[in-house]
Amino acid sequence: MPPFAGLDSNPARIRTKPDSNIVTVDVGGQIFQTTQQTLTLGGPKSLFSRVSESPFIDRDPELFSILLSLLRTGNLPSKAKAFDLEDLIDEAQFYGVEPLLVNSLSNPAQFDAFNLEKLQVLPLNGRDSPSAIATTPFGSVHVAHGSKITSFDWSLRRKSTVLTDFTAVDSLLAISPSLAAAGATDFSGLQILDLENGFVRESLDWENVTRSGSTVQGIGSSPEFLFASFESGRRNSNSIMVYDLQSLRPATEIGHCEIYGADIDSAIPATKLNWVSGYGLLMASGSHSGPSGVFGNIKFWDIRSGNVVWEIKEKVDCFSDVSVSDDLSGIFKVGVNSGEVFFADLRNMGAENSWVCLGDGRKVVNGKKEGVGCKIESHGNQVFCSKGGDIELWTEVMMGNSKKREDGLGERVFRKNLMGRVKDMGGSKITNLAFGGNKMFVSRKDQQNVEVWQSSVRGF
Repeated sequence: MPPFAGLDSNPARIRTKPDSNIVTVDVGGQIFQTTQQTLTLGGPKSLFSRVSESPFIDRDPELFSILLSLLRTGNLPSKAKAFDLEDLIDEAQFYGVEPLLVNSLSNPAQFDAFNLEKLQVLPLNGRDSPSAIATTPFGSVHVAHGSKITSFDWSLRRKSTVLTDFTAVDSLLAISPSLAAAGATDFSGLQILDLENGFVRESLDWENVTRSGSTVQGIGSSPEFLFASFESGRRNSNSIMVYDLQSLRPATEIGHCEIYGADIDSAIPATKLNWVSGYGLLMASGSHSGPSGVFGNIKFWDIRSGNVVWEIKEKVDCFSDVSVSDDLSGIFKVGVNSGEVFFADLRNMGAENSWVCLGDGRKVVNGKKEGVGCKIESHGNQVFCSKGGDIELWTEVMMGNSKKREDGLGERVFRKNLMGRVKDMGGSKITNLAFGGNKMFVSRKDQQNVEVWQSSVRGF
């Protein structure tokens, strides 16, 4: 018998009361009653919307009960934890309601920074450690390790690996659960990869003056555009290309620099690109290490005019890493010398001496380079900074009677917390932090895996 039996096979098994929207259906020999409105919440293409057409469904009644509760409340009932997630996914796919299951189990709104624990480790094939991690909003993740990219679906149960043309992938951006942009510092071109079918959909290049080939230094995106920072093969020019995210056709070019002589500032390509949606600006940052120390710059670009709106030149305690937060209206960096976290208020854009040290300011001039390799990322209303094998969590504390500064803005206070249980802390040096769905992904030096941190109360 097919899973959905015809209406004429046993019309007594399904009843819709006259002048009522109550629907009665038999699933695997168990009778369920619900309303037509509840069934339509599955969407017009789901089988739930057509349940009233079939008197008998030859499927597991217990799993049907779980999915029916999902329709009614938008959340899985507590008894769902008694079932294997793979069974729930298969059943949700059969009924055509997997998006509802994804929304219930991997919704970004469920992210709880103060309750994160290391709950899972995703193993990678081969001997290479992760060089880049890219995530999608609902938790699927792509991991670059060596010349390979391994993808996990939103449930982290389904895994696939593709081999790229690169010797090692240095930059990776998830365009969709099955599409990614990838680049390398020693291989020309930005490749758009179909990770589901394992082929290069398109290769994008920047044609520099010397026609020496151009390598990718960083990748970013906005809802409309794809950004790629290129450097010429001879390292005497660099630029940021802006592509239409849908067609992948070039939209504009910004920050084109030709380097002459000892023009060090122009010689620094952007290695990190972040879109600041609240301000409609692109943050591009890059640094250089030389005999006289580490120096760099942070530029905020108006991509429509091609102008720099704000530039911060870094010389004293240059950033080891930098991040920007729309939710907090701020830029955050970890100093390469001090290893401390600094904050600059985006509402005071253009101000001189904009950095405020959130930690021990005395370390700024110590020259010990305690921040080398530290990573910093913002997510929601929190900022995460790796220190060796540990992670600091920075949050803003709202002060009722905060003092007014000279610029008229209220003084802002941030507090630090150490993350994780005692057994989660320490370990090898953290090399990547990424966020997707209700999870945080962490990679460590010389480890061929990715850690999954998630709220224990949300874990399935």
